[in-house]
Amino acid sequence: MGFEGRAVVPIFFHCLTARAIPLIELKMTLHWHTEPLLLLSLLFVGWAYAMWIGPLRLRHPSPAPFQRWRIICFYAGMVVIYLAVGSPIDQIGETYLFSVHMFQHLLLMYVAPILIILGIPPARFDETLENHPWLRRPLRWYLNPVLAAVLFTLILSLWHVPALYESALRNKTIHIIEHVTIMFFAFALFWFALSRSKTFPALQPGLRMLLIFVLMVGQTPLFGVLSFSDQVLYPTYEWAPRITSLSALEDQILGGVLMKVGGMLFALPFFGMAFFSWAKSQENGIDKAPGP
Repeated sequence: MGFEGRAVVPIFFHCLTARAIPLIELKMTLHWHTEPLLLLSLLFVGWAYAMWIGPLRLRHPSPAPFQRWRIICFYAGMVVIYLAVGSPIDQIGETYLFSVHMFQHLLLMYVAPILIILGIPPARFDETLENHPWLRRPLRWYLNPVLAAVLFTLILSLWHVPALYESALRNKTIHIIEHVTIMFFAFALFWFALSRSKTFPALQPGLRMLLIFVLMVGQTPLFGVLSFSDQVLYPTYEWAPRITSLSALEDQILGGVLMKVGGMLFALPFFGMAFFSWAKSQENGIDKAPGP
């Protein structure tokens, strides 16, 4: 594996403007997944959420309030998960294009967890923990931001080791485990930035900025390997029929750039919001400071 000085940016723009070969030959093979496990899992989670914010919430003497827009966010997250793993995105990413597989991971790592967390009413969440205090101990470990950041970066990197990556492409069970673990730790990771819970609140703005910066740096080695390698790392894509004018190596570079740029597109707004909150708190602190 080499790391010669490669012009990643020009290749990236070439990738974006690549002329796709007509997909008429693939119409008979591309399909939407209707596996019972996938559909039943999503339907069960959707049903459990409806019960949690509906009948189970109303049993409480003073039901916790919630905003209706959170329902839209939660079910939008469910739709994104199905689009990522149930639409032709999954098949194209598994069989033909590494860049599409990376786009699929962006949906599972960022879009779906953010929408689902926004869909959790904080008052109802705290009420549930108050009624079931035994949940606090495992959640204290799971929602630990430092642990979540380390495990998320480690898991993401390990799944892109060629041997593990190829195993996931060839074995459906391993592939499901890959997606579940990535989403599992991504959910815990975004909790520290989005939570409005009083029991498990978001990090203070200064710590939030530090953790976001560390996460962006932590993904750099994987980006470097994918984008600057002079050989195709994954045989599946090297041997796959080319359905665009991209070579397998250019497709791999595009996937690495998508991972890095996509991560930054989500990280930088959170960093900006944390900086704004930190600056506002500093300003308020100065304004309220006692005089000499």
